[in-house]
Amino acid sequence: MKRLFLVIKTEINNFSRRSEEKANHTLWLERGSLRLVLISTFTALSVVSGYLLASIPNIEVFTMMIFLSGFILGKKDGLLIGLMSGFIFCFFNPYGASAIPLLTVQLIYYSLVGLLGAFTKSFLSGKRFFKPHEDLYVIQILIIFGFLGFFMTLCFDLSSSLVDSIWLFGTLDAFWIYYASGLPFTIIHIIGNTLIFIFVLPVLIQLIYKILDIPEDY
Repeated sequence: MKRLFLVIKTEINNFSRRSEEKANHTLWLERGSLRLVLISTFTALSVVSGYLLASIPNIEVFTMMIFLSGFILGKKDGLLIGLMSGFIFCFFNPYGASAIPLLTVQLIYYSLVGLLGAFTKSFLSGKRFFKPHEDLYVIQILIIFGFLGFFMTLCFDLSSSLVDSIWLFGTLDAFWIYYASGLPFTIIHIIGNTLIFIFVLPVLIQLIYKILDIPEDY
């Protein structure tokens, strides 16, 4: 009986310690000064990664970096990072600024990408297969990330082509011809982002969780 009492007491102490550590980590991550640093860092990394791959047609990690920022920092910060990163990269693009209609679509899109990253994290939190401190290369995670990479890229290419065709030709009649003319690049873009979300995103999430010592259920 005494032994059982000691075991129960030990478990209660361990639970209290884990709860206290989680609270400390949560408070640490939610400090205004740290979050400001993280917002600036994610914005800079997103823009720099966009510039580094700008010379390679339709291969980019810009979308993934914004998604990652929302996944780690939450809805408000993810949306803000998407908006700021999208504006800096698209307006000060080395190949020229986007036209106003296209820029508007891009800003809305990248803001939603950051927001979707946060919603994805909320969806995965508490799932038994979501173990960022152990292994994220499990079939459920890979299917979810791959689908999101595919779906977001498809939506972006369709919406940007639609706005471009209206801006250039003043009518919807030319949309499918315009879209078909860039189909090879669209396919490369979709496949590239799908693979990046499957193979690169999980390892970055694990790395950030370890660096910031984020609890799995944060």
